[in-house]
Amino acid sequence: MPGKVVCRDEWLAARKDLLDKEKAAVRAAAAFNEQLRNDFPMVKLDKAYTFEDPKGNHTLAGLFQGRKQLIVYHFMLGPDDEAGCSGCSFLTDNLPSSLTHLYAADTTFVLVSRAPVAKIEQYKKRMGWDFPWYSSFGTEFNWDFNVSLDKDVKSPVVYNCMLTQRHKEMEKPFKGEHPGLSVFYKEGNDLFHTYSTYARGLDGLLVTNQLLDLTPLGRQDVPWKRHDEYDSKDLKSS
Repeated sequence: MPGKVVCRDEWLAARKDLLDKEKAAVRAAAAFNEQLRNDFPMVKLDKAYTFEDPKGNHTLAGLFQGRKQLIVYHFMLGPDDEAGCSGCSFLTDNLPSSLTHLYAADTTFVLVSRAPVAKIEQYKKRMGWDFPWYSSFGTEFNWDFNVSLDKDVKSPVVYNCMLTQRHKEMEKPFKGEHPGLSVFYKEGNDLFHTYSTYARGLDGLLVTNQLLDLTPLGRQDVPWKRHDEYDSKDLKSS
């Protein structure tokens, strides 16, 4: 039993106390979002990048698909990987089933990986996803936005806005592909980088975890698997 059993009146008193804390958290999140919209600076991009999908090559401006804003999820699938990262796959499963609401807000969402197009398409088909997904293979895009890391390619190595020496507590070596999300804005012909987040900064996209956080058992430290790797025992089916 994860919690104590009480009468309805005691439960209601506890719920009201928790509600005050929830409202404070919502207000803090609203203040953060307001700062991000109104006070946070942006950087004009001068370097040209080329991306590829089955339809051909595209510029970064082309990824906007005619809209003013672009959100890029840096999906961990490198040229030598046999499958996409299980954590990135879990996150992608948590993305909106339809992107039309983003489109209505003049915002395009895409995935970008350093793997070649053929490898991306193979994994995309396996997972049953239809999100726009581009290859940055052979470009500096991943390196410039600090999601592909290798001190022999780009030094010093920076991840999550910090030199990797400050990440010694993390077990994963700082080489190879890493998760992140970047946001871009288009004004006329000019492109701007407005925001990036990495690691735990991506937690807000994990709706599965947010739902589990509302339950008595919580997240239960269930290891991430690709959705086609669960068996009936994993799913607690009868």
